[in-house]
Amino acid sequence: MKFTHFFIARPIFAIVLSLLMLLAGAIAFLKLPLSEYPAVTPPTVQVSASYPGANPQVIADTVAAPLEQVINGVDGMLYMNTQMAIDGRMVISIAFEQGTDPDMAQIQVQNRVSRALPRLPEEVQRIGVVTEKTSPDMLMVVHLVSPQKRYDSLYLSNFAIRQVRDELARLPGVGDVLVWGAGEYAMRVWLDPAKIANRGLTASDIVTALREQNVQVAAGSVGQQPEASAAFQMTVNTLGRLTSEEQFGEIVVKIGADGEVTRLRDIARVTLGADAYTLRSLLNGEAAPALQIIQSPGANAIDVSNAISRQNG
Repeated sequence: MKFTHFFIARPIFAIVLSLLMLLAGAIAFLKLPLSEYPAVTPPTVQVSASYPGANPQVIADTVAAPLEQVINGVDGMLYMNTQMAIDGRMVISIAFEQGTDPDMAQIQVQNRVSRALPRLPEEVQRIGVVTEKTSPDMLMVVHLVSPQKRYDSLYLSNFAIRQVRDELARLPGVGDVLVWGAGEYAMRVWLDPAKIANRGLTASDIVTALREQNVQVAAGSVGQQPEASAAFQMTVNTLGRLTSEEQFGEIVVKIGADGEVTRLRDIARVTLGADAYTLRSLLNGEAAPALQIIQSPGANAIDVSNAISRQNG
């Protein structure tokens, strides 16, 4: 008897077996991995650093070159692209072969970046070098406006940085949120070259004074154990970081041999403004800070866009 005749002679058994096979196939179909829209862009890892006050050539020589030397040749790398801006920012984008695990690629790049840190300028090391996986494509841009012109672009930019950016960055599928526009609030010190020269000072002397006197310190407490005779224990609160133009103006820059005290207000003008004025974002010809949304690798752009629209409500 042939194999096929066994099922022909037993139609009920054949029907039951066919139904079981159909049911097993339906269950397996729902569990199979499916890629309706396969990834076409390579996994990308981004290394960013900042060197305030440096021009692009200085950044290329002192920051980008050491990083590129150690990153070049990392496992699975396809190509590397470096961009420098006039405001001191630098971004290195490393593209990897299709199928590379973005998390492993980020770890490998981070390990190589750590080897180059001792060769970078002290200012760059203090600010930090950030390594993160990202998508090379921009998803969307959201602008912040004040319909009644109640708030200026600097206020809106700081509101976006402190209130909006973190909310959007927590949404599923959002890889990064960049704020473009008026920058952040910063205390700007405008030095008078003639006055600092007359007092024998340099710009580095003033920077040192600012760093030493504009700090948050732990002042400790009074009457703490093991002092048993103390009736009270009190925590000492100090001023900490300075917050106003007047407070910055009181910073002591130099004390002369005759006891003469030179304060910051004597040699400079202190104003509250933006940390940078090199970039502006416009909407319909008017200043409006912009939030650039970058989706995370593998995220659905439509779902992420809808989630952001619902969040902005």
